[in-house]
Amino acid sequence: MLMYEEFYELSGTPFAKGIPTDKLFKSTEFTEVSNRLSYVSKRHLFAVLTGECGTGKSTLLRYMSETLDPRKYHLLYISDSKLTPNNFYRLLLEQLGVAPSWNKATAKRQLQEQMSIKQAVDGITTVCVVDESHLLNQEMLEEIRFMLNMKFDSVSPIALVLAGQPELWEKLNLQKCTAIRQRIDIRCHLNKYDCSRTGDYIRHHLSIAGTSGEIFTDGAIQKVFEYSTGIPRMIDKICTNVLIYGSQNRLRLIDDRAVQMVIDGEFM
Repeated sequence: MLMYEEFYELSGTPFAKGIPTDKLFKSTEFTEVSNRLSYVSKRHLFAVLTGECGTGKSTLLRYMSETLDPRKYHLLYISDSKLTPNNFYRLLLEQLGVAPSWNKATAKRQLQEQMSIKQAVDGITTVCVVDESHLLNQEMLEEIRFMLNMKFDSVSPIALVLAGQPELWEKLNLQKCTAIRQRIDIRCHLNKYDCSRTGDYIRHHLSIAGTSGEIFTDGAIQKVFEYSTGIPRMIDKICTNVLIYGSQNRLRLIDDRAVQMVIDGEFM
C-alpha cells in the first residue's frame, strides 16, 4: 500500500507526536504563554496553566523544558494521577539525584536543603512542574502549600507550575483552597483554535513535512475545524486519517466531501 507521505511527496510525517521544538506551530497564544512561564522561572513564581484535553499543555511544557538554560535551571517534572505526598517528595528528590527518606518530614527537609543549596551555591533555580494537577486531592494541594512556603534569604528557591484541565481551576476556586489560590502569581489558559488558526496549524505542519503546495481546500479546513472544535490533538487525528484516505483514493486535493467521508467512517 502506498504510504500517504510518498503519495503527497512529503519528506516527513506532518501530524506526528514529538515534533522538534524548533518546528512547533507557535501561535500568538503559545508564544505569550511560553513567555509568561519563562518569566515564572526567572522570578521564582507560582503559576497555574489550564487548558482542555488536547489543547497542547504537554507540548508547551516540553517546549519549556527544552528551552530553559540548564546552566540556570533544573526542571523537575511529575505526572502521576494517584500522587501521594510521600511519592511527591520521593520523585522530586530522585530527580535531584538524592536518595529520599521514607519519612515524609525528613524528605521535606531534604528537598528544601537541596533546592536552597542549588540556588545559593550553584545559582540554579529549581523549576517544578506538576502535570495533570486537576487530579490532585486535597492532601496533595496542602503539600503544594509547603512548597510555596520555602524561603531562602526571603527568595523562594523554586518556581512552581501546576498544569491541568479546567477542573483544576474549579478545584482551586473552592473555599478550602483559598490559601493556595491567593498565592498564585500567574494564571495561563490555552484556548482552542478558531477556524483561521486551525488552517494556519494545518498548513504549518504540512510545510515542515516538506510541501509548499495546498493539499486541503478552505472547505476541507472548515470541516476539520467543525469536527475538531479547534483542538490540536483532534486536528492531528482527523488530518492523518484524511491524508490516508486521500492517498488511497488518489486525491491530490482534499475537499470538504473527503473530510466528511473520513469523519463519517472513522469518527462517528
